[in-house]
Amino acid sequence: MELSKAYSDHLSQTLNAIDQIILHVRYEWGLSDGRLQLETLKEKGLFASDTVFRVAIADKNGEILTRTYKATAMRESNLNEKKYFLVQKNSSTDSLYIDAPVFENSSGTNRVRFSRRLSRSDGAFNGVILVNIPSDYLAENYDNSIFGVNGFLGVVGDDNLIRVARIGGVVRPPLSPALTAVPDFSRKSGSAIFSGAKWFSDGRTRYVGWHPVKGYPLVALTGMDGEDALASYYANREIVIRDAIIVTAALFIFTFASMAVGLHFAFKRHQLSLRQVAYRRATEEGNEGFYINQPVFDGQGNLVDFVIMDCNTKGAAFFYLSRDELIGKNISSFYEAGEFIRMMKISRQAMELGFYESEVELSAEGRFSARWINLKMVRSDGDLALTISDITETKTHAEELERHINQDELTGFPNRHWLLAILPQEVIQAERDRMLLALLIVDVDGFKSVNDMFDRKTGDELLCNIADRLKNIIRKNGHVVRLSSDEFAIVIANIENQDCVGQLAQSIIDSFKEGFRLSKNTIKIGASVGVSIFPGDAENAETLLKNASIAMYIAKTTENGSYRFFKPHFHEALRARFEMEAELKHAIEHDEFVMYYQPRIDILTGLICSMEALIRWRHPSRGLLGPQDFIPLAEETGLVVGIGELVIEKVCSQVADWARERREIIPVSINVSARQFNQTDVIGIFAAALLRYNITAEMVEIEVTESSMMGQDRDFPETFAMIQKMGIKLLVDDFGTGYSSLSQLQQLDFDILKVDIAFTSRLESSEEGKVFFNAIITMAHALGMRVVAEGVENENQLNILKSLQCDEVQGFYFSKPLPPSVIFPILSKRFLPIPA
Repeated sequence: MELSKAYSDHLSQTLNAIDQIILHVRYEWGLSDGRLQLETLKEKGLFASDTVFRVAIADKNGEILTRTYKATAMRESNLNEKKYFLVQKNSSTDSLYIDAPVFENSSGTNRVRFSRRLSRSDGAFNGVILVNIPSDYLAENYDNSIFGVNGFLGVVGDDNLIRVARIGGVVRPPLSPALTAVPDFSRKSGSAIFSGAKWFSDGRTRYVGWHPVKGYPLVALTGMDGEDALASYYANREIVIRDAIIVTAALFIFTFASMAVGLHFAFKRHQLSLRQVAYRRATEEGNEGFYINQPVFDGQGNLVDFVIMDCNTKGAAFFYLSRDELIGKNISSFYEAGEFIRMMKISRQAMELGFYESEVELSAEGRFSARWINLKMVRSDGDLALTISDITETKTHAEELERHINQDELTGFPNRHWLLAILPQEVIQAERDRMLLALLIVDVDGFKSVNDMFDRKTGDELLCNIADRLKNIIRKNGHVVRLSSDEFAIVIANIENQDCVGQLAQSIIDSFKEGFRLSKNTIKIGASVGVSIFPGDAENAETLLKNASIAMYIAKTTENGSYRFFKPHFHEALRARFEMEAELKHAIEHDEFVMYYQPRIDILTGLICSMEALIRWRHPSRGLLGPQDFIPLAEETGLVVGIGELVIEKVCSQVADWARERREIIPVSINVSARQFNQTDVIGIFAAALLRYNITAEMVEIEVTESSMMGQDRDFPETFAMIQKMGIKLLVDDFGTGYSSLSQLQQLDFDILKVDIAFTSRLESSEEGKVFFNAIITMAHALGMRVVAEGVENENQLNILKSLQCDEVQGFYFSKPLPPSVIFPILSKRFLPIPA
């Protein structure tokens, strides 16, 4: 029974280590928002060889998302029908589930699966984390010197199914698949004789002890072969009986007494032998080093050293020695001077208090196999009993995990998690020193557009350049933290006054004006900065961070490329913003939008050749709002996707109404945002609307901004080609404000190019304005595109555009945007005289 207790303790440690792996992986999975790549962690050496530990993560549908082993190593492409997956899926609690062993053909071994569930924030099932190991790993510490060649180790679950069974050097199950007739395992522990004919495949009877595994639904079993265990007993018994027969005639009564005494002592020797075996088993198994140290005192009674009186094999291995080489040595002979002083201080404390336990970092220069150990000391009969566990791998993994948790992988700078941990400490220190602490939030203006225009690699390179530039500005005076995709924080301590913080904020903004030289591009981009100062603006770290974010939002929404110190009234502005967002959501749900239409005029015929659909919000209290009042917020929050679908529906419905009232209808162009292309099936939405309202594709056009059509890592060229194949014309809107080039326009093959109003307004002010506009027209015509001048406001601009051979014009000079009821009567109106 003592052997089963020792084996139970060993199993508990082993299972706890496996569970810790699962919990660590789940923690990292949550921190990475489901983007953790186990393959990457495996390459960094955070997992052992996949022949032992194999780790995988599966989603709620049972699809494996990431794993530490090759796909062919464990043929489980989908787990949704596996028992352990269904157990975790149907469970309402978070617990480790240990499945029965399964034979794996690829490796030729039985493997045991351990799993825990992944949950969403609302507690709903979101997948599993799975670790599987060879079943013989649970019985690999079988020792012939203790159990003999016919001993037995086994592990049974509370479902009465065997997880592993080992007889001698072979891992194999007992004869019966389930130990249903075994004494009740629900008892704390016990022992019994197991008949070989009934229970063991080799037919040998064994003395079996069992003990529950602490913390897990398993029972540890150990067995000694009956013949081996009682061999010495029977040998002594035969000797005693023989001697008794010789002297029977002389001392009959004494003989029986002697025989009884002899049998008693033989049995006692057998019990003592078992205890010694159990002691050696308890000290030799597992990964802990065990020592008995005897104190050494000087002439004044001072404790000055220890002699190692006993140790196990693992303990000697910590010093790269055998037991015989270590026993009898003074511990002072194994430590450097400084290390020995520290160990003696700890040992004296343990001798005085009776107990000591701590994690200890050992010198890299010492003669130890471990770098970090868990040290436990217990005073016993004047000696000191020590156990040492090598926790180097655990500590290294913990350090790597901490680095992974606190460091942004892209830039290498601290991340939000680090800031949330360090900022409260900085606040306490600032309060103690009676100095100011400043927190600056830096938001990159227009970064999402850069990501849309170029590939993600370019965006990542830009972010790394931004981080480095911020660090160069503050040098060693503070910390730069990457909070999110395009948002950074700067922590500056020991500030004497607010003015120096304002100068720093302005320096940051000015530094962005220089542009960023990347490997393939030079990008100019701005920044908005919000500043919050402790103690004036906040009493704690949480409020300091919140107020800095509010100040940044105010700076960004009032004037890009500026900074703002936090002011209490900013809360009201932020509240208004949230109210506006809520109202906009309500407007989408209840369709509070109407469409206005502005004509485009063909310069040659003077007739309306198309119209642009422009949205208006019929606000319940503020009246009719133009797109400039709500579209920026819709873009920022993603609500523009819902608005865009409403616009397509409304325009197609209106075109169908007009088509029913007259034979010829003028096409209408619809603005489609970059978010719609990124997040929705634009082609499917248009195809469904055309079919629903029975109108042809030629009746609608699509306007996209330059930011929508750029992006080397996206399939926009293919999408645009499919749109044109449907018969829908494509227009480039606001041309000249983005990063498009001649080669990109040629590749995308657009139908119409609309020049931004900013270039139309310069036609009258300078000759350069005409030259630039003429270059655009020449380029577009060479590519087979018509050109539309936006924002035409007077006759002089119109005449210049005619001379430059512009194709179409649009602006208030001809008509402002009008509702359907007003625009319909003027569709056939000639706005310009026919040229002579």
